[in-house]
Amino acid sequence: MIQTERALQQVLEWGRSLTGFADEHAVEAVRGGQYILQRIHPSLRDTSARTGRDPQDETLIVTFYCELALLFWLDDCNDLGLIAPEQLAAVEQALGQGVPCALPGFEGCAVLRASLAALAYDRRDYAQLLDDTRCYCAALRAGHAQAAGAERWSYAEYLHNGIDSIAYANVFCCLSLLWGLDMATLRARPTFRQVLRLISAIGRLQNDLHGRDKDRSAGEAGNAAILLMQRYPAMPVMDFLNDELAGHTRMLHRVMAEERFPAPWGPLIEAMAALRTQYYQTSTGRYRSDAAGGGQRTPA
Repeated sequence: MIQTERALQQVLEWGRSLTGFADEHAVEAVRGGQYILQRIHPSLRDTSARTGRDPQDETLIVTFYCELALLFWLDDCNDLGLIAPEQLAAVEQALGQGVPCALPGFEGCAVLRASLAALAYDRRDYAQLLDDTRCYCAALRAGHAQAAGAERWSYAEYLHNGIDSIAYANVFCCLSLLWGLDMATLRARPTFRQVLRLISAIGRLQNDLHGRDKDRSAGEAGNAAILLMQRYPAMPVMDFLNDELAGHTRMLHRVMAEERFPAPWGPLIEAMAALRTQYYQTSTGRYRSDAAGGGQRTPA
């Protein structure tokens, strides 16, 4: 697999064409992307005989990292106001439609979308990625607007929106697009769609539990633990959310045991379910309130 520093430099070079892009977005993308690819590498090696897509192809790997970096950047554009609202609206439209941004300073959006379109093993994955991006941007926007409003969501409303704002659908679809994982066909199966919702709910709960202290210190209200503590001060919130996480995880394991999905979906889902202990712990700069340079908010 491509060396970390070489990959990081390529993602940083791409990111320079995005206003507000920071080194952290590239660092987190490479760290997280490496974790995922390392966990599914044996399965990708097995599927390469069918697809002809090398799991060590540098172009595919760096493109995947760039998509992850884009997700981090978009999240901070919403949470931290990295760019003006009219710029963000233009960026969202461009990314969701796969066309160049109408405003200067965001050339990297078109570059990445063009690369993904050209590399797509299955064109259906590219069309779905655009749709997933629209859902992700809409969820970020809804969460930001709700946090700034007077009326707070219920836990159910928050989790429903959080399933899209965790962006796992983008991650999976990008992997499928680049390495031919047949996600477009699998989406027709109700059990696969159930797995996507369960693992996304797990990801949202893991993210919020791990980032609670940092979100609270930053005044961030977009966190399930903070939302529940505000609405129900006497509630044992952390116990409740850990029970919720355990329940979603048990349901996921039952579905995965009952229906087998082709490689590498089993290892991929397992890798994503293990993010709390395998990735977040190494990402202290973004998720820990006691980290040097703290103050940034947890990615949605």
